[in-house]
Amino acid sequence: VWSADGQSILVAANARPQYILEPRDTDIFAFDATTGAARRLTDRRGPDDDPAVSPDGRLVAYTGYDDRKLGYQVVRLYVMNADGTSRRELLPDFGRDVTAPQWTADGTGLVFQSESEGMLRLFQVSLRGGAPVRLADSVGSGSSAYTGGSFSLSRTGRIAYTWATATRAGDVAVDGLGSAPTQVVTALNDDVLAQRQAGAVEEIWYPSSKDGRRIQGWIIKPPGFDPAKKYPLLLEIHGGPFAAYGPKFDIEKQVWAGAGYVVLYTNPRGSTSYGEEFASLIHHAYPGDDRFDLESGVDAVVARGYIDPSQLYVTGGSGGGVLTGWLIGHTGRYRAAVAQYPVVNWYSFALTTDIPYTTQYWFPGFPWEHQDQYLARSIISKVGAVTTPTMVITGESDWRTPMSESEQYFQALMLKGVPSTLIRVPGEFHGIRGRPSHFMQKIGYIQAWFDRYKKPAA
Repeated sequence: VWSADGQSILVAANARPQYILEPRDTDIFAFDATTGAARRLTDRRGPDDDPAVSPDGRLVAYTGYDDRKLGYQVVRLYVMNADGTSRRELLPDFGRDVTAPQWTADGTGLVFQSESEGMLRLFQVSLRGGAPVRLADSVGSGSSAYTGGSFSLSRTGRIAYTWATATRAGDVAVDGLGSAPTQVVTALNDDVLAQRQAGAVEEIWYPSSKDGRRIQGWIIKPPGFDPAKKYPLLLEIHGGPFAAYGPKFDIEKQVWAGAGYVVLYTNPRGSTSYGEEFASLIHHAYPGDDRFDLESGVDAVVARGYIDPSQLYVTGGSGGGVLTGWLIGHTGRYRAAVAQYPVVNWYSFALTTDIPYTTQYWFPGFPWEHQDQYLARSIISKVGAVTTPTMVITGESDWRTPMSESEQYFQALMLKGVPSTLIRVPGEFHGIRGRPSHFMQKIGYIQAWFDRYKKPAA
């Protein structure tokens, strides 16, 4: 971002000598726009990001935290003088991530994004402190249940932001900050949604069989849902693992609901948007007890009476692919599974992924120093118990969870005689969303695999 006087540019950057091994350790720098000379404005072990310059140029807001080598830490909001002095935290007791701060036009406060219990919202906080004021809900990205979105603050105090609901994909909304009601100003997908009925999305809270902790999730019911009928249940697990789902329109989950599956997605322990303590329950213990949270969600939906308990299916991507393998390595209750771009062997993952620094955060040290722990938490170590027909699907250009991970799992399943298949998607990176055609093919392959093992209707 530019300084108020246009003489310098503020950038969040990592200038540590070991930046490859310390990628989170960013600082705020001010670069002279004429000479390129740099001034470091922050200097601590941990991320400093999202610089925002006040209208009068005197202050800089930014986000970050003091790194304690946890897999997840709450991102906090700070303000400092333009020269980097007098740094102070604005919301020490907020307890949720603060992202994308922007100054109000009069410079007396900041507007920012924050997610809680799967819902991304906009807040305003005064420089004088005090509790932040909630400005807008339903901030969303438009195509996925993952929380995410963006906003822009005008000089007159109005906010434009990406808006989405559980049954409506992303549009743009404008809010007058109390002076006028929220107005949705686009209707980008009305032509499509007029031809397709979206599945109803219902929030669910249930106790975990591990410790009784309350877990949040959502159920998508097929269009024309009849509670007197029995439906197959598809459990879809989010990645991360430090991420969160919310009640937002999700293309792939809606497609599967449209095909007749009840879809369950949840935020098991380790998910963000519930505070640092909840996310840290899987510190140096992932995958692990999170499987109890997922299984308890399946049990809670089955108990409602409209699920055929012999028709359970499971899938997930990345961290969700890990937990898919973890579940079928502990239970044979699922008729079929799809592990999407999973980590299969933490040892080989650490030596081939583009994020090798995870060894410092997800494990107590390097793999050759903790071989037993790396193996015990690898789904390859549970493959001997797998009987579930399993598909593995990964992009050939995936640098996050390389194809070699999926090849190991597929080969192990083949050696064991488990019905399995490996789908290699050319030119695709992590997530298989680079080309819309590939994304839709991924959704179709997963549905086809489950349909293959679905029991005939009574």
